[in-house]
Amino acid sequence: MSNTPNYITPQGLQKLQNELRALVSEERPNLVATVAWAASNGDRSENADYIYGKRRLREIDKRIAILTKKIEEARVVDPKQQKGDRVLFGATVTIEDENGQRKTFAIVGADESAPETGRVSWQSPLAKALLGKRVGDEAVIKRPVGDWVIEIIGVTYKGLEFKES
Repeated sequence: MSNTPNYITPQGLQKLQNELRALVSEERPNLVATVAWAASNGDRSENADYIYGKRRLREIDKRIAILTKKIEEARVVDPKQQKGDRVLFGATVTIEDENGQRKTFAIVGADESAPETGRVSWQSPLAKALLGKRVGDEAVIKRPVGDWVIEIIGVTYKGLEFKES
């Protein structure tokens, strides 16, 4: 990984821990049993269960290593503990653009980002433009199709509910 901190909400950390737990205690042991069974059938060179199983085991082991590192490096920030009128990690921000359209975004960790549901990574251009600003401030987001000028009309800190995706 990099020197960039892995900011994450408590819910985001729980999701990573749940995925790691499922891989370690369920999926990997089941696959090891399947590979062992396939290996016992003899010629492994044309044994699809064995070949696929070994490949999938490598993928699982790689994902386990990634999840373990992310969890170890996680810096948990609980939005419910944040206060103030500045946009910080964990803020739910309501903006209005130059056309009068309002949108609400929650600024979350990179591992829990889901722009289609309004959760944007704190590393995204939108979040970077909002961080540190207050209600009434304007932000400009540079886009290939032209600048997007928005005004911050609301900043709250509350617990974020995530649906499993």
